[in-house]
Amino acid sequence: MTYDAETASEAVDHPRRQARGANDRRRGIRRLITLPLAVVSTIAVTLGIAQPAEAAPQSAKRMPKPKASNDGPDRHASTTASTGSVPAEVTVGDGDTVSGIAERYGVATADILALNGLGWSSLIFPGQRLALPGTGATAPAPVPVAAELPRHTVVAGDTMSGIAAAYGVALDQMLSANGLSRQSLIFPGQSIVLPPGGTDVAAPAPAAPTPAPAPAPAAPSGGEAYTVVDGDTLWDIAARHEFQVSELAAINGIDVAAVIRAGQVLRVARPVAAVSVASVSVALTEEMRGNARIIVDVGRALGVPDQGIVIALAAAAQESGLKNPEYGDLDSLGLFQQRPSQGWGTVEEVLDPVRSATAFYGGAANPNAGRTRGLLDIPGWESLTVTQAAQAVQLSAHPDHYAKWEASARAWLSELG
Repeated sequence: MTYDAETASEAVDHPRRQARGANDRRRGIRRLITLPLAVVSTIAVTLGIAQPAEAAPQSAKRMPKPKASNDGPDRHASTTASTGSVPAEVTVGDGDTVSGIAERYGVATADILALNGLGWSSLIFPGQRLALPGTGATAPAPVPVAAELPRHTVVAGDTMSGIAAAYGVALDQMLSANGLSRQSLIFPGQSIVLPPGGTDVAAPAPAAPTPAPAPAPAAPSGGEAYTVVDGDTLWDIAARHEFQVSELAAINGIDVAAVIRAGQVLRVARPVAAVSVASVSVALTEEMRGNARIIVDVGRALGVPDQGIVIALAAAAQESGLKNPEYGDLDSLGLFQQRPSQGWGTVEEVLDPVRSATAFYGGAANPNAGRTRGLLDIPGWESLTVTQAAQAVQLSAHPDHYAKWEASARAWLSELG
């Protein structure tokens, strides 16, 4: 076989071309590697190197569940909106606000405020119960909540304990219903919810005109009369006519915790005999006897002379009727109507009759040393009258009323020994 020059040249160059082709392919692959995956895939499909993948069915893809909302005041909003039901009342929880509760149940904030006697700046507290207005035009009209929650409007001199006693409601129950504590202050014009359960809570006046009231009972003999009107309490009547509550109760023959009603007539003028030392002669009830015994026994234990014990008995009779009430003017409490705000002790201490009697006597055993002054802390108290000595301890706004208890106090001391 013979080769011409061209054939020989091609034979020599063929291996070289093969080597250059391999090098070019390697450089092309490296370039493809540096391209984005989407571009490489497109090129691969175009050149027939790979087949396009089949798309997965869209329905097989699971959507992530939405996260639960935080446990805030509006955590029940969607549930309540779907059911459309609104309870008659709701108990306030931590972090709740009136507007939050209104949004939760789909009612107006102003309606809740008005229904519960609250203002836009009023505070609510965990555990407090709020009435909710009914909603829904197709639902039967509910009984007005206001008819189930009568209220008392605070007047000057009112205390929560006094209001509770006047309506026959437990003090703690009334405090809880209004979101208050024993240290809370109340103000004239404030609306206090009267919780159900009191035996003497008057129902709200009906909207329809009422028939003419029956004639008022005849005024008690022996003094000027006052006819009780709606909203009156024994405490504000006493203050208005410059009486101690115990004195007004004694003159009218009622208990200091008695409930008074509109139309009732009270004597509000002291009989002429009331200015006499022997004007008051009161037989001891079991409760009064027990408290008088404590005053006498504490006085004996402290070595107080009979005159000092008589002064203590007269002071307690004037201030509390020898009872231990959990109420009084301002924050006055207990046998001697001592005030925690004036340093006489905590509420519990003031309501302890042994401690309150010891504080009244004072001296070396004074539990409030440096804060209050007892009878034995007053120089020359032995030479003072009953009124002067009792007033020096009590600092009463009506200092002339202790003397009328002196004869009774001496009789009680003689009886108890």
